[in-house]
Order: sequence, then C-alpha cells, then structure tokens
Amino acid sequence: MQETKRIKNPKKQRKRLFNAPAHIRHKLMAAPLSSELTASRGVKTLPVRKGDTVRIQRGDNKGFEGKVSRVDLSNYRIYLEGLTREKVDGTNIFISVHPSKVQIRNLNLDDKCRKEIIDRKKEAAKPEREEKAKAKTAKKAQKPEAKVEEVKEETLEAPTVEEAAPEVAEEQTPEEVAEAKAEQAPAAKKPAAKKLAAKKEAAKKEVAPIDEEKTPAKKAAKRTAASKKAPAKGTAEKKAAPKSRAKSKIPEEGGQ
Repeated sequence: MQETKRIKNPKKQRKRLFNAPAHIRHKLMAAPLSSELTASRGVKTLPVRKGDTVRIQRGDNKGFEGKVSRVDLSNYRIYLEGLTREKVDGTNIFISVHPSKVQIRNLNLDDKCRKEIIDRKKEAAKPEREEKAKAKTAKKAQKPEAKVEEVKEETLEAPTVEEAAPEVAEEQTPEEVAEAKAEQAPAAKKPAAKKLAAKKEAAKKEVAPIDEEKTPAKKAAKRTAASKKAPAKGTAEKKAAPKSRAKSKIPEEGGQ
C-alpha cells in the first residue's frame, strides 16, 4: 500500500473517512485486545469480526460483554447479542457501538485468513520489540549507578592532660585534672533550630516596651473617671440659680 501524506484539514479528513474503500474501512474497525490475548498472540489490535466476544469499556453500557452479531462497515458500528433497547411502540432494537469503545476478549479463528494475519503481524512486530529492548539496555548502560554518599562527622580529639604530660598529671589532684579536661573539650555546637529560637528571644527583648498609659483601653478608662468626677455644666448652673434668687428676696422683705 502506498504511503499517503497526513492531512490536517478536518474537511478533507471527514471526506476521506466517508469515501474510504472497503479495505481501509476494515482497518478502521480495529479494536484493542485484552492483556491475556496480547500475551498469548503477540498482537495488540485486530479488526472486529462477527463471532468475537467483546466487552464495552466506555459509555452508558460500560461493562457489558457479549458476542458480535453484526458488523456495519458503512457506518463504522458493531452490534452485540443481548444489547437492545425498547422503542415507544414496544419493539426491541439493537444498540450500535463504535469498535474503539470495546475490548476484544475472545477471537473467532474459524477463518484461516485471520490466523495468517495474526502470524504476519506478530513477525512484523518482532524487529520493533528487539529495537525497544536494545534501546532500554543502552539507556541503562549510559546511566551511572547512583552512589549513596554517607556523610561521616569526624571529631578531632585533643590529647588529654595525662597523655600530654603524665608526670604533671600524677602531681595534680583529680579535681584539677577534671577542670583541665573540661577546658580542652570542644564546645557543643547548637543546632540551627536552637539558634533561631535564641535570636527570636533576643529580638523580643530588644523591642521597646509599650506605654500602658497610652493604650486605648487606659485612655477610655481615664475619660470615664473624669466624666464621673466633673458634673455637667448645665446641672451646675441650674443648682446655683435658685440660691441667688433666695438671697435677693431677703433684703427686700426687711426693708418693707
């Protein structure tokens, strides 16, 4: 078969699909095989034929399994035994399924030509498998083995007082020897988390203290206290008015 150029124009793609000859239509009716069949036959896909057992993988009838009763090449559809629906008038009709939505579970090998097709496809797929296997081995050879580097902390121990000067160590008391060892021992390094915690505490201490008297709560309390102590201006004037009137009346009565 001659190789044709790929067409990206959807108009032309549909035109080719609808006007395709029978041998190309038969190839377009292919469906994937189950994992068991691919392992035994060495083929991944095959065109669906009458008598094959298939299982629906997608759609409303997902999981339905049955034999193919009819293959419609003109509409690219297949019909399964038992997959029917009832019409309004009460008659049952078969539901059509596209071959790409099914998986072949069992092959019908009554036709000798189909056996020859499987053998031919198996032989054609051998060089591709060998190339893939070689490519995998080459990739593994190129990749160096990951070496796990273990980081070991080496601590340098300074010589003790007894090793440096044994004669002096004999003359010193055990308390003096212990003090000398403590001085020679390296200071323990603080972990990063402790250092961060210490820095945070120092930053908190450095922050200037907040004046409690200037806080909004304290200000509100002062205002309420002042309002309770100092009476309103209107009330003070009202209380003072009658006293002045009474004093003014007394001298008038005495004069009469």
